Amino acid sequence: MEKFTLINKARSRIKVFEPFEDSFKNSSMINTILISYGCVFKRSNKPVLKGSRVESIEEARNEYKKLLEEGWKKTYRFNSYFKKNG
Repeated sequence: MEKFTLINKARSRIKVFEPFEDSFKNSSMINTILISYGCVFKRSNKPVLKGSRVESIEEARNEYKKLLEEGWKKTYRFNSYFKKNG
């Protein structure tokens, strides 16, 4: 499962949806999604993440769908800022 980043119409807010693997479980199955959210102050700067939460896949899908209906767009512009090291 890949990471998805959405940006609002005003290009001022983002949400990042990515698989969340619980390190305490031995299962390789992913059944939760980490949703990080933040603000974009200038297009050339790194976005400021305000927080995150873990949701079930179904809840994350519902939120993703709702955001698309509100006019949010998928973007790859900020992916380089969110790459995990290691």
